[in-house]
Amino acid sequence: MKIEIYVPDSLSEITLGQYQKFLSIAKDKEQDLFIQQKMVEIFCKLNLKDIANIKYTSLKDIITHFNELFNKDHKLIQSFKLNGLEFGFVPKLDDITFGEYVTLDTYLSDWKNIDKAMEVLYRPLVSKHGNLYNIEEYKGDKYDMTKMPLDVVLGCIIFFYNLSNELSTTILNSSAKQANKTIAEQRALGKSGDGINQSMQSLKESLKTLKKLKKQTFINV
Repeated sequence: MKIEIYVPDSLSEITLGQYQKFLSIAKDKEQDLFIQQKMVEIFCKLNLKDIANIKYTSLKDIITHFNELFNKDHKLIQSFKLNGLEFGFVPKLDDITFGEYVTLDTYLSDWKNIDKAMEVLYRPLVSKHGNLYNIEEYKGDKYDMTKMPLDVVLGCIIFFYNLSNELSTTILNSSAKQANKTIAEQRALGKSGDGINQSMQSLKESLKTLKKLKKQTFINV
């Protein structure tokens, strides 16, 4: 029986949702024959029963191809198109709000929900002039980012974690200044600043989770 197989040439042809589906099956498991078959089933959009009719040598070639795709260097991709809209990476990470930062801290290391973090980092362009652009304000749960290209996600993660120390310091310094200002204002009003101090401590503790994916391999999960 002849089987026609569509094999993605690059990770731009694989969606984040496909990869999330693969990880839900492959996480904490050895890359055995079953996992390899699921890889081909999901990324090539096949039925699992059809894989039995693929030549073994061809199946090995496809698996090798996918491993090579994932083992390449992943660079930050500044923009991409999805459903007719052009999405751009946040122009200035220093300008993200505390609420946006909390969403990143919560979901950037959670592959099951990482699309929520991507919605913070990539938003539709509202204006563009050359290489400069402005993006929409973050609203949350407005776009289905599971359909975004996987190469964009991986490039973003690598970029973000390479800059995590610098970004964390910037955000903490900014937050600390604002917290100190608020505490001074509260003291002037005779109020306690304990709640803000506790929030700042919680923020510092949460930064420890931001480096989890820096050295992660994406196929050998």
